[in-house]
This record gives sequence, structure tokens and C-alpha cells, in this order.
Amino acid sequence: MCGIIGYVGEQQLVPVIVEGLRRLEYRGYDSAGIAVVNRAGHLELRRAAGKLKNLEEVLRQQPLDGVYGLGHTRWATHGRPTEENAHPHRDCTGRVVVVHNGIIENYVALKRRLQKGGHQFVTETDTEVVAHLVEDYLNKDLSLEEAVRRSVKEFEGIFAIAVLSATVPETIVAARQGPPIVLGFGDREYFVASDIPAILQHTRDVSFLGDGELAVVRRTGVQVFDFEGNPVVPAIQRINWDPIMAEKGGFAHFMLKEIFEQPRAVRDTIKERASIESGRVFLDQIDLSEDQLRGMRDLKIVACGTSYHAALSGKYMIEELARMPVEVDYASEFRYRDPIIDDRTLVLAISQSGETADVLAAMRAAGAKGAHVLSICNVLGSTVTREAEGTIYTHAGPEIGVASTKTFVTQLAALYLIAIHLGLLRSIVSAHHAAELIRQLNEIPVKMERALGCAELIKETSREFFRAQDFLYLGRGIQFPIALEGALKLKEISYIHAEGYPAGEMKHGPNALIDERLPVVVINTLDRSSATSRLRYEKTLSNLVEVKAREGIVLAVVTEGDTETAEVAKQVIAVPECTEWLSPLLSIIPLQLLAYHIAVRRGCDVDQPRNLAKSVTVE
Repeated sequence: MCGIIGYVGEQQLVPVIVEGLRRLEYRGYDSAGIAVVNRAGHLELRRAAGKLKNLEEVLRQQPLDGVYGLGHTRWATHGRPTEENAHPHRDCTGRVVVVHNGIIENYVALKRRLQKGGHQFVTETDTEVVAHLVEDYLNKDLSLEEAVRRSVKEFEGIFAIAVLSATVPETIVAARQGPPIVLGFGDREYFVASDIPAILQHTRDVSFLGDGELAVVRRTGVQVFDFEGNPVVPAIQRINWDPIMAEKGGFAHFMLKEIFEQPRAVRDTIKERASIESGRVFLDQIDLSEDQLRGMRDLKIVACGTSYHAALSGKYMIEELARMPVEVDYASEFRYRDPIIDDRTLVLAISQSGETADVLAAMRAAGAKGAHVLSICNVLGSTVTREAEGTIYTHAGPEIGVASTKTFVTQLAALYLIAIHLGLLRSIVSAHHAAELIRQLNEIPVKMERALGCAELIKETSREFFRAQDFLYLGRGIQFPIALEGALKLKEISYIHAEGYPAGEMKHGPNALIDERLPVVVINTLDRSSATSRLRYEKTLSNLVEVKAREGIVLAVVTEGDTETAEVAKQVIAVPECTEWLSPLLSIIPLQLLAYHIAVRRGCDVDQPRNLAKSVTVE
């Protein structure tokens, strides 16, 4: 959602804030603004609708200089995306300013109360209420810290806020209930941000503010309290991401860079976690004992978007290798039914950011029923990881493009490790078999590098398809979730309508869509050592023939050496052969590249597609 950056220190303020906002652009936004307290002690604001370049033009025409300040990129929820509604917002006296991520659900009631007290509002947003309420408490001779504390205890909903006052020198107060707040600790300088990339070029020492916590950030240091005023010792962690990892590195877009980073990301995720020699998997960050895991009756996976598709693939892996019943739920739907859960249910929450509101709600609902909750996540110290009983961290590094790519494949790798681990604990997989499964996993990054060799062919192929209005994606077995993910990628960044379907469902409706204008992308890879894979391949091939018979345009992702599919498809893209359960890590690559190159040809904003945000921190 929205991006927040705050700074107190000795550097030139405006460049720090603007660069921090630039590094938060991937979150999605429709306006931007900055507030500073200048050297005369006066509060000044600059805001602009649209992209950050518009704010930079305002700053060029009306320069600012200050000693502490806040910046914000807003994704509209309450009020249109206009300059007037852009953050930061201030109170009617002009001495308090606030930036906010989240939704204050009771803002209408608070606004009416404040209006009766003489406060005058000028925007349509819920955020303006925060500034007025803090100012109202300041008028009662409370400190800024106490004014913010009193205010947040009145809010209903979720929020991450940062507040400063022109009358309280070199101080920022931040508070969190839901969306993330990261504190950065530098050399005589301190930062407040909504995500790590905003401050990574300045410091790697960070602390994540917990729900119900408030931080007072001064040039002299940082103090953290709970909402009742009790001191909290911040847990400072060192982030090992190199700042260069968050730059484009010569690629035209972050998304393309991140697609090509996938082999490295998978290597980093699996290294030191599995031994070919012993046939063991080491998931040391899981707090449940082996006996507890062995005693779990079933597994429920909750996730959203791309992570949901990874979870569907994981269901195939875990049920095959561990013979454990797996149910996959959209996290956004999970708590709106009454799932059958008890203390023998293992719940696995998957979130790349660790701050996804729906995933957190699902975790809490499961925990309330007595379930044991684990997570797969890419962000150290995020809320999901703190609330789970253990986490398998993916090591994708920062992912800037809104459309997830490298976090998807690292989630697949983590799920494969979980499948082996559970299979060993449940005596379904022997140590000898596990060693072979681990060997196959270790070969995947090299095979992914080979699969990336199709990039130029995909780029050329996109010329033929970028004007299409609809796409159909087909897959069978473990490739069905990849069909869903391929369709999602195309929708997200090119704005072309696309659907993913099980190949076996063609006669149950999708055949009616096929004509000479419809591109049909079929994932039909083959593990030649598996009779099940051979059967899946042959059945899907017959579906492909059906498509051609109806004059559909077939683009097929196949295994190297496949000649049968080439006789039917208009275009084939070959990936290396691998075991059935790891094939999604290869077959997804051409689909990511296809979506990317089609979107580029259509002139779309690949890294920041319209109406989407990287982290969905509100429902």
C-alpha cells in the first residue's frame, strides 16, 4: 500500500526523503508529498497528484530545506487521488503533520466530534482526522508522544502513522496497528519507513515496530513504548541485502531483473537446508518438535495471489511425498467460514511481504482454534514471521516489481523442502529417496539458467500476441497452478484478460471460447521417468489437438526433445527436463517472460501496474 519515509539527522533532508520515496514506488501509489520543518522552525508542505516526478517538479519550482521531515506515496482509499488529498496532512493550525498507511474505520465519528470543537477539515481523507486529533490533545498541554498515544487508542481499524510537530524540534513519533513500520538506526541519524528498501542505502540496522507499539525518534536516539506507555526494548536486526540488489542493474525494468535473479534466489533459499549425504532437511527456524510435526493430522495452507498459486503447487508436492491431506485456502476467504481445525491441524501461511492483512487474519483465526501455525516469508522480522511458530525464510532479496516472480519460485523451493521433511518424519520418504530428491533440487538453479535462454525467442514471439484481447492458459496436474500463475502475470502487467484452466476441463466450457483469434498457452512438460507424468502429457496433448481443431493459436511450453507437441503447436518453448514436482520452477519462466514482453510492447508500466500495490496491508 502507501509508502512512508521519515528522517531525523545531519544529511540534507529533501534528497533523503525523495530518494526514499523513489525506492518505495513499487508499492503502488497515485500521489506523493513531503513535509519538512525548515531551519526557521516553520512547517512546509509540497504535494502532487500522479507520479513522483510531478512532486520533484513542484520541489524544483518551490524548493524546500529542513532538518527533519516526512514523505509519503499514497494509494487512494478515502478520497480521490488529487493534490488536496495527497499526504502529508496537517491540522488547521499548521503545526502538526501526519502520514498514514491503513484505514481509520471510525474517522467519520471522530471528524464530527472534532468539527463540533471548532476544527475545520479540507480533505476527503480519513487521515486528516489523525492530524486534528493529535493537535486537539496538544492543546491540552500534552507532549507529542502522549498526544499520539491518546489518539491511537481512539482509532478503530488498522494504521501505520508518523507524526511531527513544528513545535517539537527534531522529533518524529510513529505508531503501528497493522501495516508495517520499520525503524532505521544510523550514525547520528534515524529513519522511519514502511519498508526496508526506503532506508537500505543508509543503514542495514533496523527494528520492526510491533502492533500496539509507538516509537519516538529523535536525533539523540529512538525510544519504543507500547500504547499504554510501557517501555519496549527494540530488537535491532542486521539486514544482509546489498543496496545494489534493489537497483535495476542494467535491466530495463525491475521485473526483468528479478526474473533473471531467480536461479540465484533459489540457490540462496535451499543452500545449507538439505544434505544429499544424509538425506536430511534442516528447517531449524521451526519451533515445533519432530514429534509435534509427526502428529499433525492435516495441513491447511493460506495465501493470496501468486503465493496462493505456489500453495496449490505445494499441495501436489506434499500430498505425494508426505501423504498428508492438504487444503489450500484463499486467505481472504478463510476467516469468513468455519474451517474444521484443532490442535492436530498444521496451518502454513505464505506471504512474500509478511504483512499481508488477509494472511495475518487467517493466521489469527487458525490460532484461535488451536492450530499450530508456520509461515513461508521473504522478510525477516515481519509480522507474519513474529506471529508464526516458525518460519522458512525465502532468500529472494528485495523484490521491487509489483508482479511477484523470484518470490514465487523461492516459495516453491521452500514448499518442496517442507514436503521432503514431512515425508521423512512420516516415514513415507526414506533417507535414500530424500537424498535423490535433494540432488534433483540442487540441479534446478542451473536448469533455470538454461530455461532463461528462451528470453530472445519469447521477445520475438510477443510480437504476434501483444494485440490479443484474451488469452487462455491450460495445464494439468501440478502444471495447472502454473497456468493460473501465467494468466495472473499477463493480467497484472499487460491488462489483457486471461484465464487459467485445468486442461481436462476444456469440454466443460472453455472450448466455446476458442477461435482463430484466441491464443492458448499450454504447459505440457514431461518427466520421462514417471508413468504419471507420461499419462498427464498424453492427455494434455490430446487437449492441444482439440484446440488446434478449433483454429486456436497454440503456444506450448514443453520439455527439451519433445517433437510431438511441435507438430501441433504454432510455437513451442522448451525447458530442461526435471522431476515432475520441480517442473513448475522451470515452466513458469517462459510465462513470466511472455507476460513481461507483451506488456512492454503494449506500453504498460511493468513495475507499477495500475490499481495494484506490492503489499496489500488493508482488506
